[in-house]
Amino acid sequence: MKIHTVKDKKDAKKFLDTARELYKNDDVWVCPLDDEIEAVFDPEQNVFFNHGDAIRWYMTDDEGNLTGRIAAFINEKKAYTFDQPTGGMGFFECINDEQAAFKLFDQARNWLEERGMEAMDGPINFGENDKFWGLLVEGFTHPGYGMQYNHPYYKTFFENYGFKPYFNMLTNHLSMDVGLKPRFLKIAERVVSNKKYQFEHFDIKNKDRYIKALLDVYNTAWQSHENFQPMTFEEVDEAFKIAKPIIDQELVWFVFKDGDPAAFLVMYPDVNMILKYFNGKMNLWNKIRFWYMKKRHYMTRARLVIMGVKPKYQGLGLESGIFYNLNEVMKQRPWIRELELSWVGDFNPKMLAVHKAVGGVPAKKHITYRKLFNKDEQQRSAIISEGKKKNNA
Repeated sequence: MKIHTVKDKKDAKKFLDTARELYKNDDVWVCPLDDEIEAVFDPEQNVFFNHGDAIRWYMTDDEGNLTGRIAAFINEKKAYTFDQPTGGMGFFECINDEQAAFKLFDQARNWLEERGMEAMDGPINFGENDKFWGLLVEGFTHPGYGMQYNHPYYKTFFENYGFKPYFNMLTNHLSMDVGLKPRFLKIAERVVSNKKYQFEHFDIKNKDRYIKALLDVYNTAWQSHENFQPMTFEEVDEAFKIAKPIIDQELVWFVFKDGDPAAFLVMYPDVNMILKYFNGKMNLWNKIRFWYMKKRHYMTRARLVIMGVKPKYQGLGLESGIFYNLNEVMKQRPWIRELELSWVGDFNPKMLAVHKAVGGVPAKKHITYRKLFNKDEQQRSAIISEGKKKNNA
């Protein structure tokens, strides 16, 4: 087995083609768009290069066949906020060969160690955690847009190498045929009728206002979580630009109280239901096909990407009010039959309780692992409500 560093477009193509080769007989896998993966490794497109670095490799056998790939990254804003400097690895793919997998893991580890890192998390992304994050270990069904799908045997590779779970990422599904629970709707109606709160869906013409509201809520709601780093306007603006072709403005909601941003929810139609037919390519012909298939309502699922409520507004049922408005929107979109509520970390019991209350049922489980280079202990992400670290669990 030989590992090659991605240095040019020819290498980048082999990195991308590795996944296509390894999943060519898997009918469930959806090939991510090549352009989206390439954007992760492009300093001109990925703002994380302003405070970090990334590298990637692909592997071939003695005959030159593609057998694996991996990437490594250092986000300097996050790396030094843990008990030890911690980098990341991701975009891992490998044939069913533990020796080959370990060779790839070693490649990422060595690169990180040379730059002062003492641990690595993976599989993660060199960017926000709404895409290309976590290892799927339960629920090998249709992957929602941005959610990881991988071969089941990867779990054994990670754990035999010494990776230990840092946190679990849980996904629930909500059937629109079943609908919201009556008790939940009763609470929601009371919240929505309260004139103190204003419920508004996203309006692209006032994009900056809503981005600022999202940042206000997110950076306040998550600040008690360990190693928190606030999001910036540029990061969120870039995310909305990328998602612009698939955004349904009435699936993105905000709650205000007398002008003060209180809560938000971002949900996208599950574009994977169309991308499944494109094999990672978004050329002119596929853009035309995309427009046609979107109009023909090929997307019968939607994915909840992120949701947040300011601490001072938690416990008031604002989440139920948002879901009430979403439920009304779905009545005008009868082709959407399922909502994927993904993902919520096991460090966020309050949001998991919301998913359960609304009627979500367990569907998938991903794991974000951590490998300590010089210790054989386990660290776990702290529970948000505790507001403190909970390591060595």
